[in-house]
Amino acid sequence: MKLIATLSVALLICSPLLGQDTSRVVSNSSVEKPVVAALSFQQGDLASLKKAQQNFTPKAWGEFMKTMQGFLEPNGAPTFTSQFVPAEGTVVISNADGTLKAKIPGTLTQTHDHSKTTYRLRIEVETQSTPPKISHLEQITCPRAAAANYCM
Repeated sequence: MKLIATLSVALLICSPLLGQDTSRVVSNSSVEKPVVAALSFQQGDLASLKKAQQNFTPKAWGEFMKTMQGFLEPNGAPTFTSQFVPAEGTVVISNADGTLKAKIPGTLTQTHDHSKTTYRLRIEVETQSTPPKISHLEQITCPRAAAANYCM
């Protein structure tokens, strides 16, 4: 019985350490700026979309533009306005060998003419080099139950 009590106490003391995450929260991270630029543009304004291209690697820009297919005018301008606003802080998952992986919680508001929709989501982003260039960007919409925690 003493052994069980001792093991229980040891488990209670050590359990916070077992679940520790090596990620860390960073406020106003330099990784947020290129993500905000990528997801913030104006309906009908090609320049507002293209200015974000400098923040991407060529491959990642191509992948990002594939997600825009069906939402672009013939000249390449977006058919809607988009604005991403980060919430809280960016969670850095890893930062090694010049590659930073992070999750950025926030809200994305999309407007088309007079219709407006706001989503809670997290952006999973990977950047490389200095200054950071986006090598991967994925938007993950939060289900209603997880939205309070920005599905982190």
